[in-house]
Amino acid sequence: MVKYFLGQSVLRSSWGQVFPAFWQRYPNPYSKHVLKEDIVHREVTSDQKLLSRRLLTKMNRMPRWAERLFPANVAHSVYVLEDSIVDPQNQTMTTFTWNINRARLTVVEERCVYRVISDNSGWTEIRREAWVSSSLFGISRAVQEFALAWFKSNVAKTMKDFEYILAKLQGEAPPKTLVDTAKEFRQGEGQGDGPGSSREGQGPGQQGSHQAAAAAVRVASPGPEAAV
Repeated sequence: MVKYFLGQSVLRSSWGQVFPAFWQRYPNPYSKHVLKEDIVHREVTSDQKLLSRRLLTKMNRMPRWAERLFPANVAHSVYVLEDSIVDPQNQTMTTFTWNINRARLTVVEERCVYRVISDNSGWTEIRREAWVSSSLFGISRAVQEFALAWFKSNVAKTMKDFEYILAKLQGEAPPKTLVDTAKEFRQGEGQGDGPGSSREGQGPGQQGSHQAAAAAVRVASPGPEAAV
């Protein structure tokens, strides 16, 4: 069985402000556990969608009993792959994230869709889904409960860091547009600089998320196929 989470959040900023803020969220005071972010792949498609894959390194200690099952570097850090599809024409951004280590302990997969609120174009809605699974015999339910609680606490931090970065961007400089982002990427490439309810269920669409992301983001050397 899989633990399933569905939640919706609202940012009181336009999609045009939220989109660039997404790429500039780190570092910030609410996400000190995010140690590093690396862009693995990025491209602008012929229909003007921005496809990206990032590798995030996060500090996230396991429960003491679980630390004995893994080497110290694995017990203290988690590596997360993030695929994203930005559609400026329809003003949507879809992200898929999953962990590529600790899969023996637990797998947490998340899909988020950012879109303009239909009755308020100045606000942005985030629809967030997550699937939490564990294959540890005998204690999988306890592990899933722990991972789900951890995930929910991180959702609260995510909203705080979004609000922090949005306020900072709006106070210091206008947000970047998709054209600016694509232009900066192409210039860098030319210089060789590439790099809240929960319930139990089967998690429909779980594999579809990854397949859609993999089809959209063509990476020359694909990473491991495990999930967070």
